[in-house]
Amino acid sequence: MKVVVSATGDNLSAHVDRRFGRCPWFLFVDTESLKCEAAVNESADAASGAGTACAQLALEKEVDAVISGQVGPNAYEVLKQGGVKIFIVPQDSSVREAIDKYKNNELKQMEMKVF
Repeated sequence: MKVVVSATGDNLSAHVDRRFGRCPWFLFVDTESLKCEAAVNESADAASGAGTACAQLALEKEVDAVISGQVGPNAYEVLKQGGVKIFIVPQDSSVREAIDKYKNNELKQMEMKVF
């Protein structure tokens, strides 16, 4: 499976960033081989629409899941419509730890409630 992780750095040792749309890096990871492609988040400093732009990037890269500390409502809707699952990681987890937890079904899937 291919996942994207919001990260503080460009490798598997980096921490998962608590922000999706404003994280400095995205790591696109094959969960079986752990092959990793790092990409600078070009939308991190955008005045608005960062989350939506990042969600579009995830769809373009054809990921199966997003792993982050949190995902905002606009990005959530884009990802949900694209069939991408979102998993939330506790703070202070490295990307490698988060991938391991994902593979072991230990991450909580994000669900937004509509009132």
